[in-house]
Amino acid sequence: MEASVAVVILNWNGKTWLDKFLSSVVASNYPNLQIIVGDNASTDDSVAFVKATYPQIVIIENDKNYGFAGGYNQVLAKVEADYFVLLNSDVEVPKDWIKPVIDLMQSDESIAVAQPKIKYQKNKNQFEYAGAAGGFLDLYAYPFCRGRIFDEVELDENQYDTDIDIFWASGAAFFIKSKAWKEVNGLDADLFAHMEEIDLCWRLKNLGYRVVCCTAAEVYHVGGGTLNANNPYKTYLNFRNNLIIMQKNLPKEDAYFRIFIRMWFDLAAWLQFLLKGKTEFCGAVSKAHFHFFRDIKHTAQKRTIKQSPLLQHTGVYKNSIVYSYFINKIKKFSQLNW
Repeated sequence: MEASVAVVILNWNGKTWLDKFLSSVVASNYPNLQIIVGDNASTDDSVAFVKATYPQIVIIENDKNYGFAGGYNQVLAKVEADYFVLLNSDVEVPKDWIKPVIDLMQSDESIAVAQPKIKYQKNKNQFEYAGAAGGFLDLYAYPFCRGRIFDEVELDENQYDTDIDIFWASGAAFFIKSKAWKEVNGLDADLFAHMEEIDLCWRLKNLGYRVVCCTAAEVYHVGGGTLNANNPYKTYLNFRNNLIIMQKNLPKEDAYFRIFIRMWFDLAAWLQFLLKGKTEFCGAVSKAHFHFFRDIKHTAQKRTIKQSPLLQHTGVYKNSIVYSYFINKIKKFSQLNW
């Protein structure tokens, strides 16, 4: 019998996306599958829409908006399956997107997390920003992807059709063994949204688990369906959460050094926003730093039992991706000097 899989879509006022893409999820041909919509106290009629249109789908309603991280924690506490798939509502899937990933994960007990290739829904020949062909970190914990460095997104010309270990899998289509999810207590709800999947992968890697990309499967992501890139709140979350996950998951000496360097990179970003007249984004960066230092003792209490130096992990670029991109003008993952 095939391993049981629960595809869980966390929704918040997302009727537009559910109307557009939920039918593709329902058409998935995996045999031992349940589809669940977890709702973060939506105020639109998305729950009523799902109940009326897809009565076979289970709906789990949260009493308030817990964000991406807390919302999934609340919902998945009520779900039983061998594998959880956290799927964004703005993702279209082909019929055969599940089995290749599950087969790969079943092949090795140490694989805890995986993702398919994530491509752009409006141009399916192009990788999508939020995951592409797997996530990586540089030596200062800047995230980037195989197929996407900063805003440079590559076309998929089968150049990355190799199943490899990565550092993090995208939350847009995130496969995880349920026992691994439970072992580390799911996502960190304090992160609310953005980089929570990187933190989860990092905690699992510190325990010796693997994270992989399965290139035999792909999904198509709209991107920015909940919070677009031009929103200062997204900037705040990204800057704050990146510092938090470094403090949580790195050995202390390693964390102090890399966070110190990151502060200078963040200052450069702050100045760049200022020069462009984007003062609201300057405020977002300043607020992110203030809240990071305000909560530093609280974050210290959540440090993982075991930490490994960053450069000992697979999926880490042993140089600065900022320097490689902006100074050396490297625009493609395949051009990086590993």
